[in-house]
Amino acid sequence: MIQRSSRNEHRGRVHQRLRRKIQGHPERPRLCVFRSLKHIYVQVIDDDAGRTLVSASSAEKNAPAKGGATVAAAGKVGKLVADRALEKGIKRVVFDRGGYKYHGRVKALADAAREAGLEF
Repeated sequence: MIQRSSRNEHRGRVHQRLRRKIQGHPERPRLCVFRSLKHIYVQVIDDDAGRTLVSASSAEKNAPAKGGATVAAAGKVGKLVADRALEKGIKRVVFDRGGYKYHGRVKALADAAREAGLEF
């Protein structure tokens, strides 16, 4: 019988394949996206030091939007993480889509972060 993998296992394999090519450095950290069914989370990570420099999510207490699983909420989270990164002096990042397709909420988050001033 053929063993079938779950959707999340497949996404994990795609993410590992992407991570072989993508590395966050102090001068250009990694903007990593995680998308759940209810919320979207994003972190700016320095992989050399193993530290999260900035984070934002639709699940925060003062979330920028109601309904965290929408394209509009993802756009607001993208703008929020870009504003927080610019406050810390981070202007250029490497985008890590987390194994998800560059479509929908992931694309909305990336576009909003670019409009707010992040370069990637």
